[in-house]
Amino acid sequence: MAVGLAITGEGGQYNGRVTLLLLLSCMMAAIGGIIFGYDLGISGGVTSMEPFLKKFFPKVYTKMKEDTNISNYCKFDSQLLTSFTSSLYIAGLISSFFASPVTRAFGRKPSILIGGAAFLAGSALGAAALNVYMLIFGRVLLGVGVGFANQSVPLYISEMALPRHRGAMNIGFQCGVGLGVLSANIINFGTEKIKGDWGWRISLALAALPASILTIGALILPETPNSLIQNSNNPQKAKTVLQRIRGTTDVQAELDDLIEASLVSKTINHPFQKIIQRKYRPQLVMAIAIPFFQQVTGINVITFYAPILFRTIGQGESAALMSAVVTGVVGTTATFISMLVVDKVGRKALFMIGGIQMLVTQITIGVIMSALLGDHGGVSKGYAYLVLGLICVYVAGFAWSWGPLGWLVPSEIFPLEIRSAGQSITVAVGFLFTFIIAQSFLAMLCRFESGIFFFFGAWVAVMTAFVYLFLPETKNVPIEQMEKVWREHWFWKTIVGEVDDDEK
Repeated sequence: MAVGLAITGEGGQYNGRVTLLLLLSCMMAAIGGIIFGYDLGISGGVTSMEPFLKKFFPKVYTKMKEDTNISNYCKFDSQLLTSFTSSLYIAGLISSFFASPVTRAFGRKPSILIGGAAFLAGSALGAAALNVYMLIFGRVLLGVGVGFANQSVPLYISEMALPRHRGAMNIGFQCGVGLGVLSANIINFGTEKIKGDWGWRISLALAALPASILTIGALILPETPNSLIQNSNNPQKAKTVLQRIRGTTDVQAELDDLIEASLVSKTINHPFQKIIQRKYRPQLVMAIAIPFFQQVTGINVITFYAPILFRTIGQGESAALMSAVVTGVVGTTATFISMLVVDKVGRKALFMIGGIQMLVTQITIGVIMSALLGDHGGVSKGYAYLVLGLICVYVAGFAWSWGPLGWLVPSEIFPLEIRSAGQSITVAVGFLFTFIIAQSFLAMLCRFESGIFFFFGAWVAVMTAFVYLFLPETKNVPIEQMEKVWREHWFWKTIVGEVDDDEK
């Protein structure tokens, strides 16, 4: 169905400015990213702490400390240990499908609130864990929180932001992820020095701080105008919110577009059935391909297991945690740079730059580790610093390309009638492959050894070519007018263009 759209302003932009309420709303929502990043980073740190390993994973501890015959690459190979990390992601995968109907039927705010409450419960249980079952159940609750937050927060930000600022504001979510990872690494570096069980308990418990802010924020944030129109018969309420967040009374053109999109949306009773139709084929392909590619960049090798990886090449416990802090600083800085330039240079340019950067560094790291790191011993301090430097370059490449854009692009390409379903598929695919990689990485490291970097490097080459060929540029396109980028793309117009012709 073709949708008639009213336009106000130059270049198809709506009226409005960046207001304090808009900034506060997007900043508060981006705290969901901080919690996600914190949970990503904290697990890799605590699993390298000796008191934590001794209490919950004694076989791994014994293998690390006493088995002199085992390969460097196999010291941490334990399915129970990886279950601690990956249980969060399988829980997130399952909960994302429950989050989709909640987000569609009740709005973005209730999903954010549920996510915050689950984060609070999970952090409390993990910090108080007396056995491995309590520990993993706490991670499952954190996974529920991540499932709801990752479903609703990117949508919330994209729907609140003006089209010309949508990229920068949405990358605020990924900035939050980067800050969360960095905070986790710094806290792990500090708590590792605390004797006994208190170090890792403090690391796990501190997730409750941003979770509390997110929960409170969800109670006081305004709902998005898109959601208000979709879930009520009172467009005046949506208009009032739109005027507040845009800082102007002249919002009729944008409101008309939202009402038009909502009318289309309300004709759709089964969005998951609708999204498989041919007219939505480009969006469905991107909803699957982008989160899949985001996970096979190999970034989880660094995020989950950076301290373990650095210990593999011969660094001590403190040095390994400090190296993770350095990569966290680099990643956060690069994400902030992406936020500043994404609406100027565009999505595709950042994808290409980051892809080439990651490919070169992964191949180089693989060559160095293949040549210098055997099954026993370590590498010299100079080469360890070189590997750290190359990993920083790799992290920077991910942090200004596939990291933020893997969340931004899917959140802005779906029409309203399938938006919640599309975001749910994006989140679920991301969690599925995050789980697979988290669960299999230590076993892959043991068997592939340095070849693990060539494996992920090959995927980076494939995904960079995919983006170049099949992803249209979406910068500055109003979110309710996004369908035109597919009709104008050299490949996708052969699919969606034929649908338009049939309807005419």
